[in-house]
Order: sequence, then C-alpha cells, then structure tokens
Amino acid sequence: MAMQSPACQLLARQDADYRGWLWVAPPRDGWLESGEGLVWSADLDVCSAWQRAGRPAYDALTPPPTEVPGAVLFWPKSHALGAWWLTALNAALPAGTPLQIVGENQGGIKRVPKVLAGLDQACRKLDTARRCTLFATRTAENAGDTESVWRTLTVDGLTLATHPGVFGHGKVDDGTRLLMEAVTRSPLPASGKSAIKALDVGCGDGILTAWLAREGCEVTAGDINAFAVEATRRSLVANRLSGRVVQSDVYDQIDATFDAIVSNPPFHQERAIDYGPAERLIKEAPAHLVGGGSLTLVANAFLPYPEWLRAAFGDFEVLADDRRFRVYRAIKAWR
Repeated sequence: MAMQSPACQLLARQDADYRGWLWVAPPRDGWLESGEGLVWSADLDVCSAWQRAGRPAYDALTPPPTEVPGAVLFWPKSHALGAWWLTALNAALPAGTPLQIVGENQGGIKRVPKVLAGLDQACRKLDTARRCTLFATRTAENAGDTESVWRTLTVDGLTLATHPGVFGHGKVDDGTRLLMEAVTRSPLPASGKSAIKALDVGCGDGILTAWLAREGCEVTAGDINAFAVEATRRSLVANRLSGRVVQSDVYDQIDATFDAIVSNPPFHQERAIDYGPAERLIKEAPAHLVGGGSLTLVANAFLPYPEWLRAAFGDFEVLADDRRFRVYRAIKAWR
C-alpha cells in the first residue's frame, strides 16, 4: 500500500468528518485507500486501487453521484487542469457543497484563492503543514463548460486534440519530434504482412498513434490517464484514422503481440521522478513482440535506459541523439 503523502498527512490532522466524501484527483495513498468515501480520478492506477478495496471509483470523464457530504480536490501540477476540476466539481455537485482544496506549496496551491475568485467562489485557509496548504470553499452555480478546455493543434498535417494535464498539452514535445524524424529515416522493421501492428504506450494526445496510423500501421494505443485516452480517440477521429485506444497501465490491458512498440514514456509522477513505467515498458516489451519485432523509444539522454535495454534484448542501437534526447531501438531475437 502506498505511503501517506504530505497532503494526506495534513488532512489526517484535521478535526473533520470525511466519511462519505468525494476525493478528487488524489495520489496513491494508504490512508485514503483504507478509509471511506469515493474517488473521482483520471488515473487508472488510483481507480483500480480503490476498486480493489471495494470502494466506488469514477473515471474523470464520468460524473460521480451528486449526493455527497463534501469533496476534497488535490490540486494538480497543471494549473489549467486544476481549474478544469473546479469547473467539473461545480457542474457535478449541488451549489453549496463543502469543498476543500489541498496541495503542496511548490505545486501551485497558493494560486488557488485567485482561481476561485475568478469563479466567484470565496475561500479561507484552513491549515498549513508538511509544506502543504489546505483551503475551504463551497461549490457554486457555475456556467463554466468542461468541454471548452479542449483545444486542437496541427502538427505535420495532423489535427490533435489536447486537454490540460495530458503530456504535450498545446505543443509538440521535442523528444516526440526527434522520435518521428528518426523513424522516418529508419522505418519500423516490417514482418512481411500487409500492415505493421504497432503499439503506442503512453499515447498522450495521440500524436504518435495518429502518425503511425497515417503511415499505414494497424495501431493500438494505451495510456494510464483517462484524458489522454479521450484525446487520442478524438485525434484519430479528427484525422479520419482508425485505431484501438485503451486505458492501461503500461501493458496491463494489452493482450496482443505486435510487430513494433513505439513510445515516448513518462518518467514523472506529478513533480516526482518515477522510472517505474519506463522500466516496465522496456523489460516486458519482448513478451509483447513477435520474433523480429522492435521497440523504438525516445528518452532524455541522462536516463538509465541502456542497461534495461541490454537486460531485456541483449543489444540495441541509437537512431538519433541531439544531446538532450536519444532515440533507441531494440529488436527481439527470433526463436
């Protein structure tokens, strides 16, 4: 079970009855997961943990029940995503529902009073500890539209849907661009079939998924984040392309083998570095590839991916290196 986060340590010391409350966008946390109430989150790992504990869990794009005693919003790193959650809470819950907002002082929580003022919501500071701050307010009658935050951008002739909190929101990551350039110069190894079966792990706004589909690949895409899954689906529709998109923690919901896995894997969880997903991506890749299948990924040059690639594949090559990012390719040996 996950350790107690600083924000939850602050909440745990409150003289408050949180029974039945709605916990919004929380981290993995043992105190929360062993308590009561229900969760509303875009993170599949969080929702799955609550479901395993027999607790109600709601996907970010599925409104929760409206009758709750109150709600706690864990303020995210993305300011725009925090504003989206506030709008969503005002739309989902009756006006006047108690709402608390908690977050780390270095994570933007101090901007919350100004954000709330823009929504005509008053707030007061309840507590500060563990380098975190807790505010209290109430939901309001708000005409804000949760759909309005969706944006589109055009990259290499592709129209991409983008949402706050999704990797690459509003722009193309330099690493992703280097990866696409490298694959253009060194195409994915083909197995002789009419279409390469490709998997995009950590699909984000769907740029790689759409690009691979346009190149003629039969694409499956996965991401742990519900907003990313929806963004990729919208990106495919916008470009009249087809592909399978699933919410998955790395390979957990992926039950097929592929000719190619292509990825710009994450290595941050909010502000903390987390190598876990990328390590799983690499070490478990051979089990999801056919013989001769390839793993092609981009990463910051300082990350320890070469040792994992050697352990999983025996060897690899560097397709591109601009000093900031490297594009690696490893091939699964024929048996």
